[in-house]
Amino acid sequence: MEKGRTPESGGYEGIVLVDGVCHLCQGLTRFIIERDPKAKFRFASLQSGIGAELLVKGGLPAGEVDTVVLIEKGRYYVRSEAVLRIARQLKMPWPLLYIFVAVPKPIRDRLYRYVARNRYRWFGKEEQCLLPTPELKKRFL
Repeated sequence: MEKGRTPESGGYEGIVLVDGVCHLCQGLTRFIIERDPKAKFRFASLQSGIGAELLVKGGLPAGEVDTVVLIEKGRYYVRSEAVLRIARQLKMPWPLLYIFVAVPKPIRDRLYRYVARNRYRWFGKEEQCLLPTPELKKRFL
């Protein structure tokens, strides 16, 4: 098996869990896909069965939809840490954002929580998760 590829991730280096009804989160998913030419990431909705299962497996409460979750090599990252670790693996210039890891985590996460609390009001939401296009379907769990 290639380095970084695990059976849990289905051959991908990381799994990204997002709020499947949030427009901001849907946009983040599209943003990652467009800047991930090596297809390192797979995706799942936090509201899906597999999303809930992965949350529980990582010790996070099922039904938690106010955070992005990144699962890499069996480790779970949430909020700003997840976003920065994802950015680090995208094509340039996005890895440069990883410098913000130097900002204390409580400060980063406070900003993250502020955006998360207001995301539906600012960006809107769907009644149900959107389905990926046929060509992107293989990237989703």
